[in-house]
Amino acid sequence: MLASIFSKTRPINYIMLTLLIVTGYSLFIGLDTTIEWTSFEMVKRSCVLLLLLLMMYLSQFIVSRNRLVDDTGYVPLLFTSFLFLFPTSFENVRVIIASYFILLALRRILSLHSLKQSKEKILDASLWICIASLFHFWSILYLILLFYAIAFFGAKDYRNWIIPLIAFFGASILLSLYLLIEEVHFVSWWTDRVQISFDFMYFDNVYQNIALAVFVSVCLLYAVSQALAIKSRPYNMQNTYKKIILSFLIGAAIYVISADKSNGLLVFTFFPLAILGANYIESIPQKWRKEANVYSIFGIGLYFYLMQLIIL
Repeated sequence: MLASIFSKTRPINYIMLTLLIVTGYSLFIGLDTTIEWTSFEMVKRSCVLLLLLLMMYLSQFIVSRNRLVDDTGYVPLLFTSFLFLFPTSFENVRVIIASYFILLALRRILSLHSLKQSKEKILDASLWICIASLFHFWSILYLILLFYAIAFFGAKDYRNWIIPLIAFFGASILLSLYLLIEEVHFVSWWTDRVQISFDFMYFDNVYQNIALAVFVSVCLLYAVSQALAIKSRPYNMQNTYKKIILSFLIGAAIYVISADKSNGLLVFTFFPLAILGANYIESIPQKWRKEANVYSIFGIGLYFYLMQLIIL
């Protein structure tokens, strides 16, 4: 039944997911006793909730605009399910802000295959990535994805290669001016953020550990199956799906190397993985298998959310 409801994009889909995210976020944050509820904190948390909702809506807009999936609502459903699988992502404000700007960048990068307004798209994507890196430095790795896209869709024009560098230096100059006004040393500001750690012993409870293991299994199922299916895609769309897989790998790399590690860092992988998952579900011929897959992902996310909510 759940797969049937989201087999088409309907207004009811967005209403259901909106209510789910608002309720889930409000409960998890509201029961967090470590938060001191000042007026500023309430505004900040409300803005984070708004960003999460925008990311859910934007995920459907991007895939529909670029025809990355059929006319289904599986992408926002899977995106929401992944959020509930790792509710600690609600607490990491900087990562949510960074992932929102990365999603805006991906919107422009994935549309480069149309070859329309390429320079504007490259500039927009570069700026969004640079802004995201101010909130979580390793978001800068998405420049790899941008240069990969330029190599396939704009390599002949040398100006396309220069635009990201101009955007990077422009953002650096503005940041330098801001730090100068705030009397913060530029180098020390960056060294506090440019750190690498491979310490994965950060789990607060066993449910976070198990949720990560389940998520890795889902990643392998969706990513490997869709990587093998790329050659069956229309030729003009194969490079686009390669960009989606590379985007997922970059998101996973950010989680692996980030110093302030938490399951919330995996939010960078949610959107590309949701696309891969939606394509996997759409490729299943049997209706009962589709339902089983959708119910499993949604049910697992809801279960781990409730377990971590109980032990708050």
